[in-house]
Amino acid sequence: MKYQSPRWLPGGHLQTIYPALWIPRPEVSFRRERWVTPDDDFIDIDFVDGKPGQPMVVLFHGLEGSSDSHYARALMAAIQARGWSGAIPHFRGCSGELNQAPRFYHSGDAQEIDWILRRIQSQHQKQHGDAVFFAAGVSLGGNALLRWLGESQHQAEFVKAACAISAPLDLAQGGASLSSGFNMLYTRMFLKTLKPKCLQKLNQFPGLFDRNRLLEAKNLYEFDNVVTAPLHGYLDTDDYWNRASARHVLPDITLPTLVLNAQNDPFLPGQYLPQKAAPSVILDYPKHGGHVGFAAGNVPGSLHWLPEKILHFFDKAS
Repeated sequence: MKYQSPRWLPGGHLQTIYPALWIPRPEVSFRRERWVTPDDDFIDIDFVDGKPGQPMVVLFHGLEGSSDSHYARALMAAIQARGWSGAIPHFRGCSGELNQAPRFYHSGDAQEIDWILRRIQSQHQKQHGDAVFFAAGVSLGGNALLRWLGESQHQAEFVKAACAISAPLDLAQGGASLSSGFNMLYTRMFLKTLKPKCLQKLNQFPGLFDRNRLLEAKNLYEFDNVVTAPLHGYLDTDDYWNRASARHVLPDITLPTLVLNAQNDPFLPGQYLPQKAAPSVILDYPKHGGHVGFAAGNVPGSLHWLPEKILHFFDKAS
């Protein structure tokens, strides 16, 4: 399934912004569960309950995303239409309620991915037997999923196949791209929600990080230096962006995995997309699509191509 962008939607920015803001999102019937984490925090997971014995797809959302994100609704609607089961785990603090631990989430959160997937798989297996189990991740969630796949290698093979969509495979180059020009629009959008969460976190844990430096942060590099890196065991932004980048582990992945990135993605320009991966990994880099865009059809367009692409890959893998 090759992607061809609509003639009425030119360029990476429009292909990113239009699907996120203006294409209607399908209705999905979610059921929410709250789980206690190994460190006595909590996460919320939204489930789509499918028919007995049908496959399960777990989707990890992007930075400041949720089950309400356009790509999440589109994929879960397609899963629901098939009678499959689905799950969207919310990274900490992304479900509408601030988490309780002195941490958030990050692009290299492989340990968090591991316990979530293992618990969902165990729960689904008890209810549906040996139903096929898939995993997908979008943007930050895609990078974290790839990190887990590469670090776990054969231990990840209870997942039948995986997809990573618009993952920032090289965090340093992606961060640099988001720090100048029109791309600062996306950065300001992220900081608009991240900073208030961090101020609430300081109310929970006074002195956890420098409040003034947080407020002064103008880009993700400065924000990650103050918050993300130190809270999650990294020395600084450079250390975090290097060690958490999925590009390092693509050669180590052992199960069938699709890595889908548009070359005109504003978050990671095409010249920085990795060209080396394990034989089990398909690197699919269409020229167009934007960042988690891939709109298709006539005006006003639709979001059906991306879910079809993901599910087509899973069908082939099973």
